[in-house]
Amino acid sequence: MIALRKSALIVLAGAALVGAVWGFQRPFREYPGVEYDNFPIPPDWNERTEWVFARLMYPPLPGFGYHYGDNWKEGSSNWTIDYPRSDRHLSAAIRRLTRIHARSVEQPIDLDENEQYDWPWLYGVEVGHWNLTDSQVAGLREYLLRGGFFMCDDFHGTQEWAVFVASMSKVFPDRPIVEIPNGDPIFHTVYDLDDRYQVPGEQYVYSGRVYEKDGTVPHWRGIYDDRGRLMAAMTFNMDLGDSWEHADNPKYPERFSALGLRIGVNYVTYAMTH
Repeated sequence: MIALRKSALIVLAGAALVGAVWGFQRPFREYPGVEYDNFPIPPDWNERTEWVFARLMYPPLPGFGYHYGDNWKEGSSNWTIDYPRSDRHLSAAIRRLTRIHARSVEQPIDLDENEQYDWPWLYGVEVGHWNLTDSQVAGLREYLLRGGFFMCDDFHGTQEWAVFVASMSKVFPDRPIVEIPNGDPIFHTVYDLDDRYQVPGEQYVYSGRVYEKDGTVPHWRGIYDDRGRLMAAMTFNMDLGDSWEHADNPKYPERFSALGLRIGVNYVTYAMTH
């Protein structure tokens, strides 16, 4: 396992400053997922910590996604893919591999209730199926401009990119989505990730393909603020969520989970220190 960089040990100490959000965090709650609806809750689920895996809730594009219930806010929708197993595996990795005090359970975040402001890092899965409303667009933009960080993942190919951009371009119509250069701090906060490769979903186990649809080339993309801070980061044509979810699956190759977890650790650490 790659050791923590000495500089990261110093930087991570600053993460303790976000402990002020403890008093404002909302109570833990669960929803049924597409794949899981009765996942065991860890005994320390109610611990108050400085970082929590915050998962974005969003409405799916009609006719282009999972929707098993009458209301996407009740779960069993695209935003619950890999949930909560993926979330809890990454949370465990943050605990073990950094000095960030991480909660063992995730937190679903509803932009309509302005819940995003209590959490410094926000994750969106399958954003190639999302369909943000105008108020949700405004809430996400304000969150990012105030210093929040948004990571989105598990979307593939031309069509899903177009769906993603349709909402993201409303969030920041004046800011381009660009390829993140290898020298950016996000790839070097804890692990040096110059040698990255495409991380596939669990479908690789039976298909042998590292890509889905026409998404043959992996991209690490982002949106920067006026000071050069990454506000939003996209792992496009990849499925890091599956690499976290299946980190304990002997059929899923370890090399994919190893990189997926390291990327997750770097992105969380960057969000907490920049």
